[in-house]
Amino acid sequence: MDIRQIDEIYSVTGQISPDDIRDLAAQGFQMVICHRPDGEGGADQPNFAEIAKVAEKVGIAAVHVPFSGGMLTQEDVDAMAEALAKAEGPVLGFCRSGARSAQIYSITRGLQNN
Repeated sequence: MDIRQIDEIYSVTGQISPDDIRDLAAQGFQMVICHRPDGEGGADQPNFAEIAKVAEKVGIAAVHVPFSGGMLTQEDVDAMAEALAKAEGPVLGFCRSGARSAQIYSITRGLQNN
């Protein structure tokens, strides 16, 4: 997993699997936010529910704020801001490559700083 730290609370990566959740918990992540719609990547992409189920077992919050590239809405940004407001520690955003997760975070933080 190629995890890129954006700032002190937020990092991004590409698609994760349910098997990655325990490692993420061991690294200190308290929340994962998926920005990838279910079924976007075909059979090799786990459904968000599979990831959320394992996350719940290990005490990590799991949030689904899916959007397709170029299709970001104000509702998505609002949902991201709400999730971040509930975060109690480091957050990992993920999508296919990490780009969407970085994009929505940048927009959300920019709006919060205005």
